[in-house]
Amino acid sequence: MTRVFDRLSPTTVKAKDLAPGRYPDGGNLYLNVGREGQRRWTFLYKDRATRRPREMGLGSAGKAGVSLADARRKAAAARALLADGIDPLTDKRSRRAAVSEPFGTYADRYIKNVVEKEAKNGKHVGQWRMTLEEYAKTLRSKPLDQISTEDVLACLRPIWDSKRETASRLRGRIARILDAAKVDKLRSGDNPAAWAGHLDNLLPKNREKAANHKAIPYPKLPAFMADLRKRNSISASALEFTVLCVARTGETIGARWQEYDPDRKLWVVPSSRMKEKKEHRVPLSDRAIEILESLRTVNTKSTDFLFPGSKRGKPLSNMAMLELVRGMYEGVTVHGFRSGFSDWCGETTSYDAETREFCLAHVVGDKAEAAYRRGDALEKRRAALRDWAEYLSG
Repeated sequence: MTRVFDRLSPTTVKAKDLAPGRYPDGGNLYLNVGREGQRRWTFLYKDRATRRPREMGLGSAGKAGVSLADARRKAAAARALLADGIDPLTDKRSRRAAVSEPFGTYADRYIKNVVEKEAKNGKHVGQWRMTLEEYAKTLRSKPLDQISTEDVLACLRPIWDSKRETASRLRGRIARILDAAKVDKLRSGDNPAAWAGHLDNLLPKNREKAANHKAIPYPKLPAFMADLRKRNSISASALEFTVLCVARTGETIGARWQEYDPDRKLWVVPSSRMKEKKEHRVPLSDRAIEILESLRTVNTKSTDFLFPGSKRGKPLSNMAMLELVRGMYEGVTVHGFRSGFSDWCGETTSYDAETREFCLAHVVGDKAEAAYRRGDALEKRRAALRDWAEYLSG
């Protein structure tokens, strides 16, 4: 009896109303359609020794999966192995064992073939790359089939409490990549990044911020800032300036006019007033400059301070901004706005970790520190703080 090949067409494979079941293309190749609409290619044959049926997966038949033409080529290669007396499934496993693809290589390909095609804008793709490159570095060189629950936890635990939303998205992205790798037969077993019934038993579910650093969630900040701008006081101006510059309270209330460089649009905080005892240059957004220039016109006191207090020659009280913010939003702290910036930057932008940490005047590695001292990071930080100001303006 003559074998019938090429029964399926690309239109049939992509048809949305295709009922669940197994559809033969001929030559041992089948399209399997699941109850939820998922589609995959399989090659069915019988074991030469036992005559038992065997099934070899040829990959997903979904939107970003294996095409009909490629599935037919894979099936033809499998038939050629059978003709030579070689079991194609055993051969496939042997070749996979010899060369196991690393997570990083597969993740890069997944982003290009799937994420880029489904994303509405480049920012979403950038966020995928940034979170994986920054927080999943330890996975990149690890073979896909060797990634364990502990490997995933090693990426998540350092940021689970401080950056819960970022950690949650990172977990989801790792899980998607490992799910795809399983469909491609590059790994087997349960997904070590799965949440339900797995990591939800190993990681705390409720985010607990330190009481002294409680923050307003960044999606609510534009509304908060709009309310703040309606308040006409030195405390309100100081708080808005602090949020725009992601500064610490002490840095703002101790700021002097000689630290302000309008020509270069910089606020240069001397090392003596910095937590890390290193000079910190803050690129000023247009709104931050507007605040300072408005203070020039109304400040008639004889003082060097940008934000003078009620007592002549003294700066604003270190409690003034805290009392203001707590009167507007119960329980939060001024320092919490730095956390809001960090979450916003990490979750909604493609700025790298070093740029974010430099904006916050945090200590980073020696190599990045050297670049910072050369001034390489200044314009990156200027762009980040400009985008931050635009976000806060609503």
